[in-house]
Amino acid sequence: MRRLWLLFTQAVTVCLGILFIVATLRPDWLHSSPPDASTAPAASSSVASPDVRQGEVSYAKAVALAAPAVVNVYTSKHINVPIVPLPNDPELNRLFRDIPGFSRRKQSTNLGSGVIVRGDGYILTNYHVIEAADAIEVALSDGRQTRAKLVGADPESDLAVLKIDLPNLAVMTFNGEHQVRIGDVVLAIGNPFGVGQTTTMGIVSALGRNRLGINIYENFIQTDAAINPGNSGGALIDTTGRLVGINTAIYSETGGSLGIGFAIPAQAAHTIMDQIIQTGTVTRGWLGIEPQDITPELARAFGLKREDGVIIASVFKNGPAWRAGIRVGDIVLQLNDQQVEDAIGFLNQIAPLPPGKEVSLQIMRDGKKQDIAVKIGSRPRIRKP
Repeated sequence: MRRLWLLFTQAVTVCLGILFIVATLRPDWLHSSPPDASTAPAASSSVASPDVRQGEVSYAKAVALAAPAVVNVYTSKHINVPIVPLPNDPELNRLFRDIPGFSRRKQSTNLGSGVIVRGDGYILTNYHVIEAADAIEVALSDGRQTRAKLVGADPESDLAVLKIDLPNLAVMTFNGEHQVRIGDVVLAIGNPFGVGQTTTMGIVSALGRNRLGINIYENFIQTDAAINPGNSGGALIDTTGRLVGINTAIYSETGGSLGIGFAIPAQAAHTIMDQIIQTGTVTRGWLGIEPQDITPELARAFGLKREDGVIIASVFKNGPAWRAGIRVGDIVLQLNDQQVEDAIGFLNQIAPLPPGKEVSLQIMRDGKKQDIAVKIGSRPRIRKP
């Protein structure tokens, strides 16, 4: 037994010595060569993936799959401009634009991007791209151009749905149940500055961005993929070519990309699009209240141990909350046993609820907690597209 042990230890020592010599003199012998392209299994035609060749990564397959579904959107509208230059006063300019003889009609053009998401010609874009447009033109990546019809829009989320009538359209696939994660590689496709279709790359920098003052309902994907004017309404895709967001806005003091762009998540855009196609509008739950965040000062004044919840700053007369007995100064702590964190989160909790559904609000009034049943109403439209 002792002899066998000695033989084993000597063999291990010799092998380690050989391994050390090879690793020092010929380290390339220890690395397997990349598989030959002719023997590698073919990728699925429906799902693209990054190409890895000789240590280089390419997203050409994802772009080739998604780019044909991204279109350029051109809009035109006529506006009244003063004949004589006026001081930089918006109110004075607006007054003189409406006075006959002091203004003239001028055609204004705008450009943006859109994404074909259905084979029957439905296109998702941003509301601000087509806002107040007299005519909308769409140019496809294959060179075809056509007029587009506005199906409907949702200014509160800055989304709009267009319709074109052309055959053989390339369609982009939504990312479905695949969750976007911080750190995922994403590609932005659009028409920045009107130079033509352009693809940029970055990562998902953050999720759930709100309080930006862009829309009423905000739940943005933040990315550092370069997004510039003209990219609005374009596609944010993952490395398999699926749609993860609609590019909407940038944070910039110069008008150019500073590495902070925002996109509407694809799932939210899909839900809004379906409602617009079916009914021509978007229905959101509404209580008829204006919530306000609870500051540390308010928490101390009301004797709250935490700063969660919202305080009711105003109540719309004869609205759902008014009829249920909610009053200014009430503090909302929970909605259907779900904690209310802040005003933005509270509005986002209410919005998906169907009108007519009864919910329970836990409020604090005069230092005492109580539950109040409220029937959800339908949020009135603030402005029309």
